[in-house]
Parts: sequence; structure tokens; C-alpha cells
Amino acid sequence: MAQAPSATAGAPRPRPTPADLEAARDATIPDVLAPGLRVVFAGINPGLYSAATGHHFARPGNRFWPALYRSGFTPRQFRPDEQEQLLDLGLGVTNVAPRATARAAELAPAELRAGALELQEKMARLRPQWLAVLGVTVYRTAFGHPGAVVGAQEAVVGATRLWVLPNPSGLNAHWTPTALAGEFARLRALAGGPPGAAPSGAAPPGAPGSALPGTTGAAAPPDRST
Repeated sequence: MAQAPSATAGAPRPRPTPADLEAARDATIPDVLAPGLRVVFAGINPGLYSAATGHHFARPGNRFWPALYRSGFTPRQFRPDEQEQLLDLGLGVTNVAPRATARAAELAPAELRAGALELQEKMARLRPQWLAVLGVTVYRTAFGHPGAVVGAQEAVVGATRLWVLPNPSGLNAHWTPTALAGEFARLRALAGGPPGAAPSGAAPPGAPGSALPGTTGAAAPPDRST
């Protein structure tokens, strides 16, 4: 699999053309990782838009970056091309499966399980406090926990605790922007945040659509993570 080159921060690329998107199929993009982070967010796999730009969650309409800001993880809303700045806040980004596809449904269960094993090996080496998997459906399949719900998980990877967040794709309409930010904020309350940051517009505990740890959160099909 070819790896998409990292674009220069502060110089966003033009919107990818259809030819760019097709050329990005099966490509990979670099992780944003370092040892000892507070939280590593794992998307399902790169979408073609992300693979074409080299930036995680780059597709317009994806709500990952707004949710990070509204929940207090970041002091402002970052652009996808500013992803490396997450490291200064103790945050990282990776994927369960590295291969770019147009839809996550193109990934076979075996590929998701293989990606999860590789991801767990990375976490064992880098030892973040939390690994947050973005999508309960993919977590159930990839990690072999069919009864998992959104929130904190009993499973651990060495010293790393696991949390499942809703898929931030704009296609996941069950989770409104406010409810999505509220679930991110619940993790942020445990993991801490950057100095001076505070949740902005997050749903209060128990808000409709915002599952608390140990409660049932409805799952949407993993159509597109990035």
C-alpha cells in the first residue's frame, strides 16, 4: 500500500479531484503518534478524501475536529492540516485499519481484526493513557466484543484503557453535534485537557443520545470514519 505524503501545515491543498480520490484508493496516511500521550483516537480507516490530502478526518462534514474543540480537548477548532499540533496537547490519531477505501463497509471483518491486533501492538509500545475507538460497530468486530456499547470498556491494552466513541461521520445522524461533543467530553473529563480549555456546547450527562459508560448507545453502520 502506498502512503500519502504529509501536506505542509498552514498550506491546505485544493479540494481533491475525482481522479485524486481514485488514486488514493488503498493508500495509507501517517499516524500522528508519540509515546505517553493522554488519548489516541482511532478512526475506522482512512477515507479517500483523507488519503488524498494526507490528513485524518479531512472530509468536509466529518465532525471529529469540531467535537474535539467543543468537548475541551483543544483550545480552538483545528483544521485537518494542523493535526500534528495535537501532539503538543497529548493527543494522537491513528486508524484501526490502515487501508483507504471509499466506504468502511469495503473492509472485511478479517482485515479489521488484523488492524486491531496491529493497533494494540502500537499502543503497547507507546503506552497512551487512553485509546478511543471511533465507532462502536467497528470496535465490536475488530476487538471481538460483540456486546460493547459506547463509553468506557473493561478491556485494556497493557497500561492503556479503552473507550468507544461514536463514529463522527456526518452520516451518523443518530448522534447530533451536541450529543457527540458530550460523549467526547466524558472522556475528556477523565483524561484531562489543555490548560485553559473547557468544554463548549457539550451535552450534559444523561442527555438524549449521549450514552454514559455502561449504558446502551445506539450504533450506526460504519459508513465512513474519515
